[in-house]
Amino acid sequence: MTRTMLTGNGAACEAMRLARIQVVSAYPITPQSPIVEKLADHVSSGALKAKYIRIESEHSALSSVIGAQLTGVRAGTATSSVGLALMHEVIGVASGLRLPIVMPVVNRALVSPWSLWCDHQDAMSERDSGWIQLFAENAQEVLDLMLMAYRVSEDPRVLLPCMVNLDGFFLSHMNEVVMLPDQDAVDAFLPPYKAQNLVLDPDNPMVINNLIGPGEFTEMRYQSRVAFTQASQVLPQVMEEFAALFGRNHFMLETYCCEDAEAVVVTMGSMSGTAKYAVDQLRNEGRKVGSAKVVSFRPFPAQLVRELLGRVPYVGVIDRTAGLGAECGPLCQEIRSALKQQTPEVAGFVAGLGGRDVRPETFYKAFEILRNGPSQQETTWLDVEENAMSIREVPISC
Repeated sequence: MTRTMLTGNGAACEAMRLARIQVVSAYPITPQSPIVEKLADHVSSGALKAKYIRIESEHSALSSVIGAQLTGVRAGTATSSVGLALMHEVIGVASGLRLPIVMPVVNRALVSPWSLWCDHQDAMSERDSGWIQLFAENAQEVLDLMLMAYRVSEDPRVLLPCMVNLDGFFLSHMNEVVMLPDQDAVDAFLPPYKAQNLVLDPDNPMVINNLIGPGEFTEMRYQSRVAFTQASQVLPQVMEEFAALFGRNHFMLETYCCEDAEAVVVTMGSMSGTAKYAVDQLRNEGRKVGSAKVVSFRPFPAQLVRELLGRVPYVGVIDRTAGLGAECGPLCQEIRSALKQQTPEVAGFVAGLGGRDVRPETFYKAFEILRNGPSQQETTWLDVEENAMSIREVPISC
């Protein structure tokens, strides 16, 4: 194992190299571009023995990966924001065909207005598409979750594609110390890819992604539902095996100082480290607060939420997406649903949209709202400016 400096993008790239992907389908988009650029370097130098395809769009990029994976090889691409949105049509093809593709998604806000910066709307727009979705807090988690994702997705009990999400710029371009495992160790953890489902074979032709009627569609969707149930069991098993081999523990839901907490804030992604810092500061003042980090958004760890947060009086959930038109954001909806028959008051918050930094003060504000008794009926935008309604091309009275 080598101690090195990597960005989140670099960690994703190294994971794909260590996984020995054999086809790279590449299309650039900020802030994902360094992933496919570095993969090109690896292919050029011989560090990665793979076919590198320069493709004309994100839609075609994922289509190429689907085609390559159907031939029985491990293939890969990466994307972000509107690139993921352009893939939408074939996102469902990958999951419906039960292809265990692992794709890093560098989270970036969707338009309009245009933004190059981070929020989670891109991933949340695909949350019901049949893909596993994991969210990383730091570059080390990007690497580790990528390697574990291959194992989980390729498990014959699962066979679902996986998005490993990393916050744009906060993780994608920030250098951190990462423990990079040796190739032999990864090979022992992650065996060569073997197609378990559909395979393109000229000697045994078959129809793939064909049109079916109402007589079978529900049952095929139900198969995916069962696969997610299996994934909820396989993912913790793979995390335990990973910890035994590499010495780093990972959990679908990670709690921090929650044992005696009277208020807990739930997060996903890079803001989770700031949440822990804010908890430490408030603990030093005698406040009984804690934080919880959701790593696996799909499958959602509802039972763990009930077990670990069910007795906390007040729970606040910070979504890094607006959840427009809903009572609260997607993560808050999941937490409320999991805790609906238990005692916590669950408050919805929004923060960090379009790359706005989620600072300790944001968490202090959230904990203060929880301390004073939250309202479940209204989502609080923690970091919105007072002049929000004046920053428009068309004035709106309210």
